[in-house]
Amino acid sequence: MFTYQGDGDLASIGAAEILHAANRGENICVFFVNNAVYGMTSGQLAPTSLIGQVTTSSPDGRDVKLHGYPMRMAEIIGGLPGAAYVVRRSVHDARTIRQAKKAVVTAFKTQLAGLGLSMVEFLSSCPTNWHLSPPDALTWIRDAMVPYYPLADFKVADEVKALER
Repeated sequence: MFTYQGDGDLASIGAAEILHAANRGENICVFFVNNAVYGMTSGQLAPTSLIGQVTTSSPDGRDVKLHGYPMRMAEIIGGLPGAAYVVRRSVHDARTIRQAKKAVVTAFKTQLAGLGLSMVEFLSSCPTNWHLSPPDALTWIRDAMVPYYPLADFKVADEVKALER
């Protein structure tokens, strides 16, 4: 089984479910699209909105004192014992898209081998709600999102490493 989750689904209203599924080691693939807003509700503040990021519900930008810090879900999920493969990738240029495709394949291999929960977080654009052109939105991922949400492997179990050989 696999599931696709957006910012709010995974980091907000679905946070308890993903945490417990990862802790139990459920044999599922999760694909988490992080575009730093609630994209389907006109670009409201999401748990992953960056500090200072302007959204429809935070017109002065995300304020840590009011809204807390942006959630780094891959780091959180990667720290749980039942997670087998947790990585963050991006889709802002050809190189990162190739890396993202490889991560999807590894996530499915992890699930098929019954090794536990796998999650690939994708940094993705939302030009409409960010009020940017598509090329500028891709640049914003690189320049604003990647520094806060580093592209990395947060957990790759030894059994998963063996699958990649």
